[in-house]
Amino acid sequence: MSNLEQDPREIRCHADAATASESLAGRDVPLGGPRAMRVSRTLPGVRRRMIGAWCFVDAYGPEVAAMRVPPHPHTGLQTVSWLVAGEVLHRDSLGSTQRIRPGQLNLMTAGRGISHSEESDEAVLHGVQLWVALPGEHRHVAPAFEHHPALPALTGPGFDATVIMGSFGGVTSPAAAYSPLAGAEIIVAGDAELPLDPTFEHGVLLLDGTVEPLEPGPLRYLPPGRASLRVRGDGRILLIGGEPFGEEIVMWWNFVGRTHDEIAGFRKEWMESDGFGTVTGFDGGPLPAPVMPGTRLRPRGRVR
Repeated sequence: MSNLEQDPREIRCHADAATASESLAGRDVPLGGPRAMRVSRTLPGVRRRMIGAWCFVDAYGPEVAAMRVPPHPHTGLQTVSWLVAGEVLHRDSLGSTQRIRPGQLNLMTAGRGISHSEESDEAVLHGVQLWVALPGEHRHVAPAFEHHPALPALTGPGFDATVIMGSFGGVTSPAAAYSPLAGAEIIVAGDAELPLDPTFEHGVLLLDGTVEPLEPGPLRYLPPGRASLRVRGDGRILLIGGEPFGEEIVMWWNFVGRTHDEIAGFRKEWMESDGFGTVTGFDGGPLPAPVMPGTRLRPRGRVR
């Protein structure tokens, strides 16, 4: 999924020690067009910009909508598409064409550069779109796409989890990961104690139902040091986490880089050349990049 904002904010943050548990409120963002589908963006936020290597969290639905995201570029990150309801068709410049349904994972590694589109018929849509920043040693890898129709599960008292990315409770996803991560959808039914890696920071998002101590909307941040999380209720949650990301990055529009000049180069390549390849099959033109800001973008860390 693209960041369709035409005046995207520079992500301003600096390396800092994790603080206490906090609630990260989302902001309402339209995905573009006169009948724009709206999403709640909880990462990057006003203060906290990353949880582990997770640098972008959009949650949407459930609502009747048609997703239409024109071809657009990415660098230096992975896109993680996860649905609770509906279907979305992915196309990319590698030639991949893949429909995703609930319980399946579409994972695109942008690496040095890729472009893709996403669209759906008008129907009930409910899901999340996430980005994972690639560490410096891997950020120029060859672009790649993976579809995982089935993923490993972990069951415990009061919960059933599907491991999307990384590892959760000793169960590891087959999806490619370039830094220590956790990503899981968890169905809670009653009282449950969820295992956590105490070296990770985590974020927890309520997707549907009622699960204490979560509330609808905000992403709950948990600092490193926790070995478990107690929850109770009847609902579905998303858990993300990872080792605190030690690098400073420049994140602007759909690019993750390390310097202003690098981001400007990515934009120029998208607008004037063909380094991101061509997406075929989408009925419409590519998404133009916004104008670069008047001030220089600066590399920043995880928190403001």
